[in-house]
Amino acid sequence: MKAEDICSRIKEALPTAQIEAVDLTGGGDHWRLKVVAEEFQGKTLIQQHQMVYRALGDWMKEAIHALSLDTSAS
Repeated sequence: MKAEDICSRIKEALPTAQIEAVDLTGGGDHWRLKVVAEEFQGKTLIQQHQMVYRALGDWMKEAIHALSLDTSAS
């Protein structure tokens, strides 16, 4: 799993997203993501995280073992 792949998939679901992706272990399966997106406006933190999880889809069950998220609308 590469940062570019993760960012691309999130951008498909959240076109305004600005994303910072850090591979925490170098193995491509433990990530820290900072996602800022207008689509998060008016959403709770839980809803924002759910939107990211939905964007990543099956990768959350297979390719991504651990994910630390920091999300905001601005």
